[in-house]
Amino acid sequence: MFNGATHLRQSSSFSLSCWSIKCRQRLVLKKNNKQIQCYQKQEVHVVEGRCIEEVYDDLSERLLLTVTGLQDPNSKYLVGLAGPPGAGKSTLSSEVVGRLNKLWIPKTLEPDSLVQPDDIATVLPMDGFHLYRSQLDAMENPEEAHARRGAPWTFNPDLLLKCLQTLRTKGSVHAPSFDHGVGDPVEDDIFISIHHKLVIVEGNYLFLEEGIWKEIASIFNEKWFIDIDLDTSMQRVLRRHISTGKKPDAAKWRIEYNDRPNAELIMQSKKDADVVIKSVDFQS
Repeated sequence: MFNGATHLRQSSSFSLSCWSIKCRQRLVLKKNNKQIQCYQKQEVHVVEGRCIEEVYDDLSERLLLTVTGLQDPNSKYLVGLAGPPGAGKSTLSSEVVGRLNKLWIPKTLEPDSLVQPDDIATVLPMDGFHLYRSQLDAMENPEEAHARRGAPWTFNPDLLLKCLQTLRTKGSVHAPSFDHGVGDPVEDDIFISIHHKLVIVEGNYLFLEEGIWKEIASIFNEKWFIDIDLDTSMQRVLRRHISTGKKPDAAKWRIEYNDRPNAELIMQSKKDADVVIKSVDFQS
C-alpha cells in the first residue's frame, strides 16, 4: 500500500507547531453517600500552523495513520468537529477529507491500477438536523423560535443520535442534508457507505454536556475543536449574513441576539476536545 503519511512528511516543507497540553479532568465519585473530587490527567493535542494549508496537511496525516492502523476492516472511526459559527468547520472538514481520500489507496489495488478506489472518508454536517420551519411555526412562540434558529433547541438531537448509532451498528446510514435556499432539511440526501472508514461529523453543539447531547458526544472516537477569537468569527458570520441578502443592521442584530450567545455556549465545550485546532485566516 502506498504510505501516504510518509509521503506527506517527505514532500512537505512547512513548519507546523503541534504539542500536547496535559490538563486535569475533574472526576466526582461517591463513597458512603459523600462526593469525592479527584483529578485525572488528560492530553490535548494542539495544532497550529503558519497557514491553513499546514493545518489541513497535519490533520490529514494524523487521520491517515489512525485509519491505516484500524484492526477491524469493518469498523468506523468517528471524529466530532465542533466550534462556534464562523470558525470554518465545513471548510476544514471538507479539505481534510479530500486530502485523505487522495492519499488512500487500498491494499487490494496495484499502484498502477486503473480502478477508481472507494473514498475512505466523508463528512456528515449537523445542519441537516435542524428542525423544519413548520416545527418552529408550531412552537409556543414561533417568532422567537425563528429568531433563535441555530440555538441548540432548534435542532433534533434525537435524530442525530439515532443516525450515529445506526452508523455504528450497521456500518452505513442515510442522513439528511440542509437546503439553504429552501431553509429546511432534505431527508436521506447523504449516504454514508460501508466503505467509509472515517466520518467527520461537524457541527456547533456536538460536545454539549446536557441531555441527549452528552450521549452524542460519547459516540466519537476523537473530538476536535476549532479555537477562534469570537470577534473574528462574528465578523465572518456578519459577512455571511450580508452575502445572503440581510441588511447590515439586521445582520448585526441577529449576531448580538442569537449568534454570539450561541458561540459563547459552544466555546465552553472546548475543554472536552482531544484536539484543539488554532484558527488560521483562510487567506493567509
